[in-house]
Amino acid sequence: MFRNQYDTDVTVWSPEGRLLQVEYAMESVKQGSACLGLRSSTHSVIGALKRSVSEHASHQKKILEIDDHIGIGIAGLTADARTIAKWMRNECLNHKYVYGTPMPSGRLLTDLADRHQRTTQTYVRRPYGVGLLVASYDKNGPHLYQTCPSGNLYEYYASAIGARSQSGRTYLEKHYENLSDASRDDLIMHALRALTGCVSGDGELSKENGSIAVVGKDEKLTLIEGDELQPYLDRLELEGGTGGGDDDDDDEEGAEETKEDEPEPMET
Repeated sequence: MFRNQYDTDVTVWSPEGRLLQVEYAMESVKQGSACLGLRSSTHSVIGALKRSVSEHASHQKKILEIDDHIGIGIAGLTADARTIAKWMRNECLNHKYVYGTPMPSGRLLTDLADRHQRTTQTYVRRPYGVGLLVASYDKNGPHLYQTCPSGNLYEYYASAIGARSQSGRTYLEKHYENLSDASRDDLIMHALRALTGCVSGDGELSKENGSIAVVGKDEKLTLIEGDELQPYLDRLELEGGTGGGDDDDDDEEGAEETKEDEPEPMET
């Protein structure tokens, strides 16, 4: 198949009924460093691996605050994520100014999915090359959403996106049934165990490359990283347990992992 005949414009269909430009945008999400989320009946947690383009560069932020009750974890193009985050913050501010209450997360995410979808129907703009995991808490309880460059929107109990995320996803699939009654600290530990299996090569999870965000009942969005994250990492080391899936899951990713392990300056 001559793919270059049908991937020059986002509005051009291939003979197989595919929009290749949208698929390329979804591929950029898979190339970003891992990000995962999980929720209980009272809290929602996001965990992310921060990536540094070199030993002399700082780590890029992976978790962004939108409002007191909403935070996002990103995988893909950081610049696209910043643009989306700015729009989401404006929407929350406008809603709070007009109605005097925090914006319901479901309404915000539906509008965001529509914004993603509009870019797939016009040649003027390209699709956003970033996927989001959104943790929120509102009057209906905690939520965890996942967005896609195609405009699809999903709500999860637990999910993972980005490079080498299959290992973390397998861990979450094994334990998600027990998350409903988990405490705040238990959720954080589950997130760290799952993240451990997503670290590439000989690296290890540390306070420099790890990041956690928590939001829940009677608790505004709280970012845990650096020295604040170290006690949880010490606890993880004492347990001697790591997350991730079986070796078979890693084999399924095959040669793609070699490409995914290479840091890309544009991505996070």
